[in-house]
Amino acid sequence: MLFMKGNPEAPQCGFSKKVVNILKEENVKFGTFDILSDNEVREGLKQFSNWPTFPQLYCQGELLGGCDIAIAMHESGELKEVFSLSATLDSRLESLINSSPVMLFMKGKPEEPKCGFSRKVVEILKEEKVDFGSFDILTDAEVRQGLKVYSNWSSYPQLYIKGELIGGSDIVLEMQKSGELRKVLSEKGVIIQKETLEDRLKRLVSSSPVMLFMKGNPDAPKCGFSSKVVNALKEEGVTFGSFDILSDEEVRQGLKAFSNWPTFPQLYYKGELVGGCDIVLELRTDGALKSTLSE
Repeated sequence: MLFMKGNPEAPQCGFSKKVVNILKEENVKFGTFDILSDNEVREGLKQFSNWPTFPQLYCQGELLGGCDIAIAMHESGELKEVFSLSATLDSRLESLINSSPVMLFMKGKPEEPKCGFSRKVVEILKEEKVDFGSFDILTDAEVRQGLKVYSNWSSYPQLYIKGELIGGSDIVLEMQKSGELRKVLSEKGVIIQKETLEDRLKRLVSSSPVMLFMKGNPDAPKCGFSSKVVNALKEEGVTFGSFDILSDEEVRQGLKAFSNWPTFPQLYYKGELVGGCDIVLELRTDGALKSTLSE
């Protein structure tokens, strides 16, 4: 990592230019930061590194020095030796990135994320039914620092698909919302798990805080029991979602086993079965229907 004046294509001082040329001669992949673009970083780095001038060259998070030291190390061959160790790290990073078709470098583990951004990406991948590998960058400072340079991406989490960096939390979220994430996964041949009937039923019963599985719809019930439950909910002023079980035989039969309740309608609150027509009417008669559906 080179902290310099300007950028490699347009250095803003002779010393920065010399170090850029040395790194190019050494065939080294490197990241850069233009300290002219951020005075806080410019002044802070002097204190952080205890080095008063720029450029400043770092390898694996450790300061090597400025222009004169870079030149001396280059001429003595020492720089090549240092970078060969760095190349070993690059090989390790490459191996980790390609260890799974979808690979997430995150803080913590999928079962226990250590930051909100990592948690969000884990949730997105689970929602998309994608199998993925992960690496906890908090357990390995070498990987944590090295990957920032390798990917030229300064923060975590980092998501890779088939070895290619996709981005961090914001980009992954945006791609999911637009449908681009599923498209990229498909184009790269990543197999997305098919949603099981149980998963679909869990999703449906939780799709609204109050959810009614009925025959027909609230505006046109197709049986008297469904009509009675709809009227009871409307009279109590309860907002609810609904699903017409006559429109999907798989859901109709599956929900009987899922809920261990053989008839319809079925009313759910926050994903839990409340009951059928008789129970709903009984709750309403007791004056407990609205309170049961708002606890």
